[in-house]
Order: sequence, then structure tokens, then C-alpha cells
Amino acid sequence: MIVRSSLSRAMPKIVLKPALSDSGSFVPQSITALREGYSLAKLKADALAGMTVAIVALPLSMAIAIASGAQPVHGLIAAIVGGFLVSVFGGSKFQVGGPAGAFIVLVAATIEQYGYDGFLAATLLAGFILLVIGYLRLGSLIRFIPHAVIVGFSGGIAIIIGASQLKDFFGLKLAKEPAALLAKLSALWDARATFSVSALSLSIVCVGLILVCRHYRPRWPGFIFAVVLGALATWLFNLPVETIGSKFGGIPDRLPMPHIPDVSLATLRAVLPSALTIALLGGIESLLSAVLADKMADTRHRPNCEIVAQGFANIGVALFGGLCATGTIARTATNIRAKAASPIAGVFHSVFILAFMLIAAPLASYIPLSSLAAILMVVVWNMADREEFIQIIKHDRADSSVLLASFLLTIFVDLPTGIAAGVALGALIFMVRAAQTTSAEDTDGDGRTIRLRGALFTGTAGATADALALVAPQLDLISVDMDQVFLADASAVPVLMGFVRRMQRAKCAVRFVNTKPGVALVLQRDGMPPDLFSDFGDRRD
Repeated sequence: MIVRSSLSRAMPKIVLKPALSDSGSFVPQSITALREGYSLAKLKADALAGMTVAIVALPLSMAIAIASGAQPVHGLIAAIVGGFLVSVFGGSKFQVGGPAGAFIVLVAATIEQYGYDGFLAATLLAGFILLVIGYLRLGSLIRFIPHAVIVGFSGGIAIIIGASQLKDFFGLKLAKEPAALLAKLSALWDARATFSVSALSLSIVCVGLILVCRHYRPRWPGFIFAVVLGALATWLFNLPVETIGSKFGGIPDRLPMPHIPDVSLATLRAVLPSALTIALLGGIESLLSAVLADKMADTRHRPNCEIVAQGFANIGVALFGGLCATGTIARTATNIRAKAASPIAGVFHSVFILAFMLIAAPLASYIPLSSLAAILMVVVWNMADREEFIQIIKHDRADSSVLLASFLLTIFVDLPTGIAAGVALGALIFMVRAAQTTSAEDTDGDGRTIRLRGALFTGTAGATADALALVAPQLDLISVDMDQVFLADASAVPVLMGFVRRMQRAKCAVRFVNTKPGVALVLQRDGMPPDLFSDFGDRRD
């Protein structure tokens, strides 16, 4: 006899990676590296790697800031202060922090709604939220976000960022660029007659140069080449294109003094949703980058320590007036490929960018915005995981709905809505599928032993009750084999105790056997008598 709540189906593709053995450690990898011994050879390797990453991060940080509706210096501050703090306090050996392209949409929307001071308050609050998440050892929970949600909102962000760069890529003239995608595209189309041949030509040449470098000389700094070429061409030929100098007046040659942004209760209450999203997105981005670093360098990161570092980094950049910061995949991968020896390479990366501000800030005035738009167009192309997007759409209808919900809501509503809807829909699908795998099976055919399968939690309580309701008392004792039950919570207790009482009224005793210790302890803690369980203490998970 097999009693099932419904037909069994495959479980959804949700990222459920186990926590690492040192997931609770808050000792930064920089301290670990120093304790293991830091030689002159490692110092040289870290300095060279830090310089290499700085060459990549310098133009990218300014481009991200401009695309976010901020000033170029705000991106440099995030790279200097945020990158320094991530490397000093982080739980990943090779993680490099700074402003990330994934934040552009969120930062632009926050600045537009609350102003730059409001954005700084949101970043400061996000930093404290990340500290709480980290110190409560909740960093690993971020990994439970469905993979389809990550692919979906990443694709949505890529489209929005790409659209935001069309103005500078084509050199269009707009009095005000709308934030909403459809309105933005309509305004850009209406301004098509204002496009600049010089700006478009420069953009195309820069994109081509970056792609050629990546294909034929992947170790060469294509981003820097594009920026230098654009600046030289603009200066030599007096090209009529917009530059950092013409739009922003250049960048300062020093870091600003730290100051506390407006953190009144009313401001904090208003920016709380943005702060929560900054914290969540920062946690996701940093842990994804740390996992990639582990794969590339055969290391093991400390997720909660890494989340704490992100908290300190965002508090730091908010005090200095910079963009929010997180661990970034592009910088981290470059750091590993450049043969970094320790987290000190990330510190060098920050020092070299600071040196640029102190020494070469006036040269930044000649950088054309079309060159920075070209850089972001390349970043956007790499940000969207097109193959994974298509594969999910083709092969999994349920995950497709999660992906499309995150993708479309991110594009046409906003990023927080896209993430929240995707997570909620993914959780609902998970519960439905978990309920469909719940079953009660008569293993020997005579009703003596019933094997219960599945996860016994809130989402499957009804399915579990339905399955057990069809079990008829036939003998004076029924054994419920719990070997295939791998999870339980408090909602399972009323269901199981209802089954026990129904059997007892029919003069049939019930014993739960082969129960995993963790499951049995949860059930006993929530009210099931210990004498209902047999020999679970001798079993191992």
C-alpha cells in the first residue's frame, strides 16, 4: 500500500549549500595570513596584484558612480575605503571590495527619491544591518535564495544599466532622463537626432579595444586602455564630447573628511526599505564572489565574517560620502589571476587608487563619458547569465515562473519588488513540491510498519495529515519508520500526535523508529512524549 498526497516531482533548483566548518569564525583572513607568516615575497606578490586590480577598478568605479547618478569621486571613495575595510576584516582570502554594477539601479532610485544624503543614511543603516546579520551567524541563510531569483534580477539589472548608458554611448542630449525603463527608451528615441558621431565612434572603438584585449591579451588592462585612448583622442582632436571635467568639474585630489550623514529617526524610517535591499544585495553579491574565489583558488571563506566585513565597509563609505560597497566578482577574479598571496593585495588595491586621487586627479577631467559608457556596456554583457537564463526557461516551468517574476518586476517596478516576489514564489513552489513528496508507505504489506517520507514542516503539514489519515489500524502496534524524514518543525507535532491518538482510540499503539536525532529532538522539544520514540539515539544523521 502506498499513500501519497500527490504525484512526486523533482525538488526545485534552490541553492542550499551546506555551511562551511568555519562558518561561525569571525577571525579575518588578514589576521590568519599574518599569523601564518608574511614574507617579503608575499608582499611583492600582493603589491603587484593590488596594482593590477586597481587598474581594473579605477575606471570601473567612476563609471558605476556616474551610472548611479552620483559623482565619479563617490565611486573612488567606495573603492578606497570599502575595499580597504573588506580586505582587512573580510572572511575571504582574496575578496576585493568596492562599488558594484549590481547596485546601480538601486542606488540611482534611492538617490532620486531621497537625495544623496538620504542614500548615505540608507548605506549607513545597511552597514549596521549587515553587522547584525553577521554577528547573529545568519550569513549562510542568504544562500537559500533561489538560483532562479539571482539569475532573474541579475538579467533585469543588466538591461536597466544598459539602457542607462545609451545616452552617453550615443552622445544624446536630454534635458532630463526618466528613470522608468519604457519612459527612458521613449525619451532617448525622441532625442535620436541629437546623437554625436564623435561620441558614438569613441564608444565603439573603446568597446572593440576592450574585447580585442580580452580575446588576444586577457592579462592586459583593457578598461584602462579604453579610458586612456578616449582621453587622449578627446584632448588631441578636441572632440565635442562630454567629459568628467565638463560635467562634474573633475575629481578632488584628496579624500573628504568623514562626517555622519543625516540619521534622524524620520530619515531612517523613510530609507529603511532601501537599506534592507542594499544589505541583502550586498550579502548576496559578496558571498557569490567569495564562493567563486574558493573555486578559483581552492580556499574556504568564512561567510559570517565576510558579512561583518561588508557591514564595516558600508559604515565606512557612508561616513566618507561614498557609494555602497561589496565584494565584487570582477575585482576578486582579477586579484586571483594576478597571483595575490593574501588579503593584503586588496589593501594595496585601495592604496593605489588613493595614490591616483592624490597625484593624477586633474587628468581625470579629460576622460570622456562615452568611454566609461563603453566599459559599462561590456560589464553589462558579462553580468547577464544568458545561457543559464535560457536553460531555466527551456527545462523547468516552475523555476521559469520564479525567474521571469524577478526579471520582469526588476525591470518594470523595482529591484526590491523583483527580489521579494521571486523569493516568495520560490518558497511557495518549494513548499508545494515538498508536499508532493510526502508519503506514507506500508513497507511489509501487513500494516506493521509505515514508512513516512518527506520534510515535516509548515508547508507539508496538510499533506502529511492527508497521507496518515489513510493509514488504517490493523494490529495492536504500528511502527512508523522515520528514516526518510530529514526535517521537521513544530507544525509536524499536532499532525503526528493526531495520528497517534487516532490509533490509540482503536487500541493500536504507535512507535516512531529510525528517527534521526535532530528530527526527534525537535519533535520532543515541541511536545511529543519521548516514550513514543525507539532507539533514535543510536542513529546518526
